[in-house]
Amino acid sequence: MEAEAENNEPRGCLFALSQPPLMLFLTVIGGLIGIGALCDIRPFF
Repeated sequence: MEAEAENNEPRGCLFALSQPPLMLFLTVIGGLIGIGALCDIRPFF
């Protein structure tokens, strides 16, 4: 029982960023922001 309690430590930001769904979400959001920036730079993209 004590070993299970020790494993429940709060995990850091790097653990959260290593999760595939979060990375996929951030990639999609980043891509949309990048496409929006390109369309602002070149109006007839």
